Amino acid sequence: MSDTAAATSAPTSAAVAAARPLEDGFVPYPADVAARYRTGGAWTERSIAEAFHTVAASRPDHPAIVSEGVMLTFAELDLRTDRFAAGALALGLRPGDPVLLQVHNSALAVVTWYGLLKAGLVPVCTLALHRRHEIGEISRRTRAVAHLVDATPVRAGRGFDLVAFACKERDGHPSVRHVLTIGAGKREGTTPVENLGADIPADEARRAVEAVQADVRDDSIAVFQLSGGTTGVPKVIPRLQAEYWYNARLYAGRLGWDGSERVGYVGPVMHNAGIICGVHGPHTVGATAVLGTPDLTGITPLLVEQEATDIVLGPFAYDVATDPGLAQATALKRVVLSGKKIPAEAFDTLEARGVWSGQLFGMGEGLCITTPLDAPREVRATTIGVPLSPFDEIKVLDPGTENPTPPGQPGELCGLGPYTLRGYYDADDHNANAFTSDGFYRTGDLVAYRVIDGMGCYSVEGRIKDLINRGGEKINAEEVENLLVAHPDITDAAVVAMPDGRLGERAAAFLVGRRRLDITEIQAHLDGLGVSKYKWPERLEWLDEMPRASQVGKTDKKRLRAIVAETPRIDRP
Repeated sequence: MSDTAAATSAPTSAAVAAARPLEDGFVPYPADVAARYRTGGAWTERSIAEAFHTVAASRPDHPAIVSEGVMLTFAELDLRTDRFAAGALALGLRPGDPVLLQVHNSALAVVTWYGLLKAGLVPVCTLALHRRHEIGEISRRTRAVAHLVDATPVRAGRGFDLVAFACKERDGHPSVRHVLTIGAGKREGTTPVENLGADIPADEARRAVEAVQADVRDDSIAVFQLSGGTTGVPKVIPRLQAEYWYNARLYAGRLGWDGSERVGYVGPVMHNAGIICGVHGPHTVGATAVLGTPDLTGITPLLVEQEATDIVLGPFAYDVATDPGLAQATALKRVVLSGKKIPAEAFDTLEARGVWSGQLFGMGEGLCITTPLDAPREVRATTIGVPLSPFDEIKVLDPGTENPTPPGQPGELCGLGPYTLRGYYDADDHNANAFTSDGFYRTGDLVAYRVIDGMGCYSVEGRIKDLINRGGEKINAEEVENLLVAHPDITDAAVVAMPDGRLGERAAAFLVGRRRLDITEIQAHLDGLGVSKYKWPERLEWLDEMPRASQVGKTDKKRLRAIVAETPRIDRP
């Protein structure tokens, strides 16, 4: 055979990647368990796309999404997402193709979300803050076929060109073929999505969607979310069609929503919490989703102007609860606080204003625990409440074992249920330690089971996982440590959480090295590795040697945390 013939007949790397089915690497629910969830009324929807279409048809003229001055009714959102789906299919994207998302909060972000789902495509929920270090691994693990980025100037910020980044990432990639853009106009080698499918007749677009959805199974992968795990780049979490919508429906039910609500959400919408609490949750009952941006100065005006009835406040926004201007948000009925223990002042201020307040503890892996509307004050103020589903199963285990702890004693929270994953995607080695022998997911969080005024509930007591929670974004300490010691002048590194009044925590790095680099040199090193800026340490401490816990020889992080807690500071470039 000639070299030319061989080259022609050999499969390309993209073809090889495409030939591997999406289900390869997926850990399914056992068949008998899935059947129990269906017959028990948990998994009642075949697909998210058709569930949304049903709701939209029942409330065509009701506002579905409000963001940055844009309002779309359910009928308008349904039609635009039908056309987006048909347009995506016309580009050559095929049902089952994963699509990387790096988008900001906007009405168009919600259009693209439902449009992708209607086309049978699989959104991969990365962050706009992610860079080469994260995107390269995630895109290859999921075998993404397209990369959608938001280049709207007001949201892109800080001069980073996401479009150029996506195009560069596509070069030489084994599977990515398309770069889709928001707000970039016509740039060579990319496809703007603002009007994707707009010229396709409505009935033709609906038929295209129905043809795709007819083949969607309730237990097929709908979405890839990302973990806040402790090693390497985030692990990939497969969320399924029926269970993801069910998770959101339960959340809406827990808060007693009936469709009249205007639900504010200001965190990143493509987070798991953003989808469940800010988009799907309201839409399961036909309520209005109101999207803002994570800007402390803009949250209260958003609640007032949009007459929001509900909002989730992450740790970066707890100060909003005590903002005197919140008194003008007269429509506000419920505030859910999530991410860390609630300051007593925040809880008391909300209660004094007649605003119900409670807590949320959730994760991309699924398990979600919240305080019920009728929970006693002490339960709402001091605990995360109870799991959402009657099918949820909880164990509190002595860390590192499968031995239950007695009530009141902290242990590792482990969960099993109809919306909690059975395994990370394409991660057999990690899965071996992430689950108990009987399939319970080990969250790495410490909780205690308590009974208060006759109600059994759970309180968060700490965590086992070595994570820093910076304003809701999880930073894996071991990942950053490994990146730091990749510098030739750093011989040892330990990253710990430093308390912060605004973000909850920031990353502080203790370093041992051949010379003492300043913060600018550290940032340049991490930038060169393509590491997201939110992971960069914001305080440096240089040591002659790393303190060790005498009994095991491991780094004494308890001592390091005490140092940064006693004298918190931020090192500026």
